[in-house]
Amino acid sequence: MTDHELMQLAEDARARSYAPYSHFCVGAALLGADGRVYTGCNIENAAYSPTNCAERTAFFKAVSEGERHFVAIAVIGGKDGEKGGFCAPCGVCRQVMAEFCAPDFRVILGTAEEHKSYTLSSLLPASFGADDLTGGEKA
Repeated sequence: MTDHELMQLAEDARARSYAPYSHFCVGAALLGADGRVYTGCNIENAAYSPTNCAERTAFFKAVSEGERHFVAIAVIGGKDGEKGGFCAPCGVCRQVMAEFCAPDFRVILGTAEEHKSYTLSSLLPASFGADDLTGGEKA
């Protein structure tokens, strides 16, 4: 799967966002190591804290279906009714990525036409993980 194709799937997922409060719609497309793609959109809630980001929606769908190995995620966001664009993952989403992904996991941001790829380690340096809790053993 090309980065362009993954970004297009993220754009498609963005159209399904539920963002009646912020009107900021985000879509994500997560590429599993087996080639399967899991999409997600942000889902807001009037109580705010139950809101879920597009990236976490994609990760939780994938993990709930048994996938544990990932190659890349494409993310696009922007105001409802406007063309989406560059939208970096929040800190909570970066931490979820760190739970399941290697430091060289790719995070692709932008649009299908214009995007840039980052590594997870460049977006979340000195991350906290299982090694910090167990002395090197995954839980």
